[in-house]
Amino acid sequence: MCRSIRTLFNFEPPATDDEIRAASLQFVRKLSGMNSPSKANEAAFHQAVDDVSAAARVLVRSLVTSGAPRNREYATIKARERSLVRFGPRR
Repeated sequence: MCRSIRTLFNFEPPATDDEIRAASLQFVRKLSGMNSPSKANEAAFHQAVDDVSAAARVLVRSLVTSGAPRNREYATIKARERSLVRFGPRR
């Protein structure tokens, strides 16, 4: 359920609003235990996603580091390698 929650800080290019929103949606899904809310909870669920997205955006954009930005493509390759070791080749 939390596959879209990734490190979003200190990458070049910086995290997009879509990436932040996707991570926020997964976070709210995890907290609420709902993949998609009922009609009764829909407004609260979407408001929570909006609030978490706004807070995450402020956080990611206000953090500072002395380290060099990480390369997104290299991080993706490394993640695939770890997945291959852990789960084996895709069938």
